Amino acid sequence: MDLITQAALGATVGAAVLGPKLGRPAIGWGAMLGLVPDLDGLLMPFIDTAWDLWIHRGFSHSMLLVIVASVGLAKPLSKRWKRQKVTPQRAGWFVFLVLATHVLIDCFTVYGTQVLWPFSSRPVAFNNLFIIDPLFTLPLLVAIVGGLRIDGKRWKKGVGLRMTAVCLAVSSAYVGLSYWAKHAASTAVAEDLERRGIDWQRRMESPAPFSILLWRAVIERDEEFWVGYRSIFDGDSPVVWTIYPKQAGVPADLADDFEVRAVRRFSDEWWLARKTKRGVWLVDMRFGTYREWDKRGLALRPIFAWEYQVDGRGDPLKRTLKEDREMGPMLSRLWERMLGFEEGFDTAPRLIGNPATTSEALPTVR
Repeated sequence: MDLITQAALGATVGAAVLGPKLGRPAIGWGAMLGLVPDLDGLLMPFIDTAWDLWIHRGFSHSMLLVIVASVGLAKPLSKRWKRQKVTPQRAGWFVFLVLATHVLIDCFTVYGTQVLWPFSSRPVAFNNLFIIDPLFTLPLLVAIVGGLRIDGKRWKKGVGLRMTAVCLAVSSAYVGLSYWAKHAASTAVAEDLERRGIDWQRRMESPAPFSILLWRAVIERDEEFWVGYRSIFDGDSPVVWTIYPKQAGVPADLADDFEVRAVRRFSDEWWLARKTKRGVWLVDMRFGTYREWDKRGLALRPIFAWEYQVDGRGDPLKRTLKEDREMGPMLSRLWERMLGFEEGFDTAPRLIGNPATTSEALPTVR
């Protein structure tokens, strides 16, 4: 999740565990510790893109590290808060719960988290929350603001703890609601495919940006990916599918290069490739696309895409994301689509962002 959410979650969990002892400072300690697992991002300036894909949400998000940190920091923190009578057990639970909830909430996203590192590098991803979801974060922010307004005496009387527990319960209920919404979208997608008589190898559903109302389904078939959107307000409307041909894939002489293997591993093989003059363009199909509407129809620019430049200097795996993007029209269309309005959302789609071509027309199934 985003840093604001992680800090807010750590602050709220910290207040729940240490608030009765420390009062308002527990919020700050929780927020600070809640950001610790993401400190692996500090390595980014010193490593190339392939290594970043390989290690991010890896060792720093391992439950082994969470347990080691909880045991190792229990006595030092207890000594630090000796005047407040914080026992080593409570200090250890504080560290464990703040770090573990950081790891857990990351598992809810598409990105994936290597929870079992170093025993397994396979990421865990439940795909039920978008990386930024204001409705999940807002109750946590309410808990922080409310907690900062409560003095130490009222914290000791349990006022702050009750308020914090209510806010955590609201955010947790929202996570539970996301599973219901995902189930509804997944069921509708499965019924649509069965009605069409479409066979497939794998399928996944994940939320579109900023809510759990709209879901993006990706279907892998032998020679193509099908991508469609489903709102919980769509009723009996059929899914409109955009088809991404896999084409030739990665050239054989590049398949074993570390950069290609890093993308393949990171994407859990939900990927497609296009040859370029300098190497190969790689797209992670799990993530969505920036959508731009013009006179020709809909231009789809993958959010996670890279060009592997075999003869490139410096970092050979270069992100191909356009920086100057106009987000207003896309967010407006997404909001309309969330509410079930489909007109023009998937008209005449074409894939853009590939350095080797201006655009690639994509067929649709309605």
